[in-house]
Amino acid sequence: MTYSRILKRSGRSSTYSGAIFDLADHQEQIDKLSSESSHPDFWKDPSTAQNKLTLKTRLEKELKRWSEIESRFEETAVMLQLSEEEADPSLEKEIEANLRQLKSEIDQLTIETLLSGPKDFNNAIVTIHPGAGGTESQDWAQMLTRMYIRWAERKEYRVETLDLQPGEEAGIKSVTFSVKGPYAYGYLKSESGVHRLVRISPFDANKRRHTSFASVFISPEIEDDLEVVINEKDLRIDTYRASSAGGQHVNKTSSAVRITHLPTNIVVQCQNERSQLQNKAVAMTVLKSRLYELQQEQKEEELSKFTGEKKEIGWGHQIRSYVFQPYQMVKDHRTGLEKGNVGAVMDGELDSFIEEYLKRQKKMERP
Repeated sequence: MTYSRILKRSGRSSTYSGAIFDLADHQEQIDKLSSESSHPDFWKDPSTAQNKLTLKTRLEKELKRWSEIESRFEETAVMLQLSEEEADPSLEKEIEANLRQLKSEIDQLTIETLLSGPKDFNNAIVTIHPGAGGTESQDWAQMLTRMYIRWAERKEYRVETLDLQPGEEAGIKSVTFSVKGPYAYGYLKSESGVHRLVRISPFDANKRRHTSFASVFISPEIEDDLEVVINEKDLRIDTYRASSAGGQHVNKTSSAVRITHLPTNIVVQCQNERSQLQNKAVAMTVLKSRLYELQQEQKEEELSKFTGEKKEIGWGHQIRSYVFQPYQMVKDHRTGLEKGNVGAVMDGELDSFIEEYLKRQKKMERP
């Protein structure tokens, strides 16, 4: 193996010169934000101040990651030089391990350059609804839920269930959960749409092949944002008895909260917290997220309705098909990417689909 060729291909010139990340610009922004934060009037607008501090923390983390990569790069280059000068093969395995780690980290950061949206760094809120078909579709919705949770676990993200309506026989009628971690929304936004399943139904005594649909909707978690203004007069707030886990008291008091935003008819609900006040706060966070997503869709004039790619949970609208029988194949209809290992995909191996979608979107944005 020619290590020098690999190091050259890793490309310090392209990696650190700004072709991928402009580190000098990052440092300039950090210095500017540090100067602003020391100004006496910085906290006069708490929301703006917090957003600036969040940006500063994010830039500092990215800069630190690249500095660590550069340090390992330098160490590996020194090891390589020693190995070649002294003809010492004992360093070969360590050099190979360092190169693999460097490549993996640089590949990851390169993908993150595709995440340039204003909320891509945010946590994500995922909502899944089954299509028509009763138990079969409800089971499919539960399978998709497990798939995204496994994906999140691979990313070391934290998942929190906000609302869950179980099916009568199996599966789920609806679920809303948050995925917390850097760029969670940026990655998962590619999953919004209708997902189609083809398999021999475990609920069919005659073992016939069934087609099921479920919709997935992704929105960024929004805490405080000047772009999202909610008038209390536009809300209808209903309370009811929770039916999910959360303590013995949940079925004795009306702790669950359902909020309807009257102008848009968006409905959100939460029943997994221990008090009505907590459930209302979570439901408001979900509502802000969905209203933000609606505003973005209207600005871009790409979609005319809030439901976006979920227009109809059925034929002709799916973004991806998962075929279990008569053959095994997962195909993304937007990018054409196909994977034959259905089990691995259902176990959370979604990165190739997500990355291909992000690359496609970036190409479409170019003039």
